[in-house]
Amino acid sequence: MNGKTCIITGATDGIGLEAAARLGALGARLVLVGRNRAKGEAALATLHQRVPGITVEMHYADLSRRDEVLRLAGELLAAAPRIDVLLNNAGGFFARRTLTEDGLEHTFALNHMGYFRLTALLRERLVASAPARIVNVASEAHRGARLDFDDLQNAKGYRGWKAYQRSKLANILFTRALARRLVGTGVTANCLHPGFVATGFGDNNSGLWRWAIAAAKRVMAIPVERGAETPVYLASSPEIDGVTAKYFDQCRERAPDAPAQDEAAAERLWAASEKLAGLPPAP
Repeated sequence: MNGKTCIITGATDGIGLEAAARLGALGARLVLVGRNRAKGEAALATLHQRVPGITVEMHYADLSRRDEVLRLAGELLAAAPRIDVLLNNAGGFFARRTLTEDGLEHTFALNHMGYFRLTALLRERLVASAPARIVNVASEAHRGARLDFDDLQNAKGYRGWKAYQRSKLANILFTRALARRLVGTGVTANCLHPGFVATGFGDNNSGLWRWAIAAAKRVMAIPVERGAETPVYLASSPEIDGVTAKYFDQCRERAPDAPAQDEAAAERLWAASEKLAGLPPAP
């Protein structure tokens, strides 16, 4: 990874921070994205301590908001003359339904539209930097989910876990549709399940959901070091040069659930996302 630039979202803690440390130790230049400035500064201090001589900078944005992603993309393009890896990792779980300032349901806005918008805005730079890789953190939580294209904003009988499942299904469908559009460019797009990792996932919630997630982590969660293995593998391993449109678990290709392999659904989601994104036309 010497001389390569990696952009990682959700990099102030958890999988994102661990992946940053590992890629930085391999020689990558890191351009990181977080939402909380205090956590970002702590993450930078951790990285400098763990990897002396690391080249790293932090940018801040709320990836659920269109205006913030637009601003962030401008900053990233100015900071990174080339982009070798884009690791879309930022996401969250929201037990109660809330809307963003753009009028989108928060889970859908952050977990799917955050990936979609930022990738669209950085796509031209990634192609110019080819060979390059896009890595999207999805989840085994997608299994059993189906998208309701008449209710992408989860307005009907909102349930936090169902909304999260749908967003992770959307990550896989987005990866497949994106990979098709990148054929011949030298840019690959893959997605992955990191495992149920002992991070701050779900800590933004209150009441029963916060207690239940915390209890599950104590019993079932794997260390963050293991959770970072597959995203780092997809970002850096020469074994997957040219591999695209695949879903990985524990550094191995795995078939996702049948609805995640539905090409018509992937295209329908892409078209809907383009309308919702509110982005300027590509040059």
